[in-house]
Amino acid sequence: MTVCPDFTPSLVVPGIGDCFYSSSSPLKLGIMASGSGSNFEAIAQAIAHQQLNAQIQVLIYNHPTAKAAVRAAHRGIECVLLNHRDYTSREAFDGQIVQTLKKYDVDWVIMAGWMRVVTPVLINAFTDRIINIHPSLLPSFKGINAVEQALGSGVKITGCTVHLVCLEVDSGPILMQAAVPVLPDDTPETLHTRIQIQEHRILPQAIALAAARLD
Repeated sequence: MTVCPDFTPSLVVPGIGDCFYSSSSPLKLGIMASGSGSNFEAIAQAIAHQQLNAQIQVLIYNHPTAKAAVRAAHRGIECVLLNHRDYTSREAFDGQIVQTLKKYDVDWVIMAGWMRVVTPVLINAFTDRIINIHPSLLPSFKGINAVEQALGSGVKITGCTVHLVCLEVDSGPILMQAAVPVLPDDTPETLHTRIQIQEHRILPQAIALAAARLD
């Protein structure tokens, strides 16, 4: 296992040396997901393959039909459904998220396909310990439909970014990025599939690098 001695934002070239952090005790992760949970699965696999020294304390999901919950249950990981529609404000919703994360003794929060804008209630509870993954090379194509934005703009290269979360959407300090070429015949589906491959590679690495910075 390779230890990364310093912390700088990284551009990952597909297929070139993965770098993971080895800590004396496992990182305690709380993962938040709204959809299929493929990035949740990537983290779980990295842990299972001893590439990331961490344990997933809980998965929080906000859509009752989210497949991420099925993936977590299959691995015997605790799942908590917090449906945002049941709360009167974003702040109230985030307050319940914070309570849940603290109940499960989480020290790092990973937004792995979390399709909700977060508030200071959550951000301030886990300062510099919330990580998000976004399907573009930030600062380009922030917000929703990033893949469609990239195709519509005519760029030849896009990709994905892992960053720390701040109040402004998709604007926190960048931890790691991976570039993905845009092909002439790409559709949103084909491009997103190739971006996800790189998301699955860099998210566990970026978690490790963020932890190394604060060690």
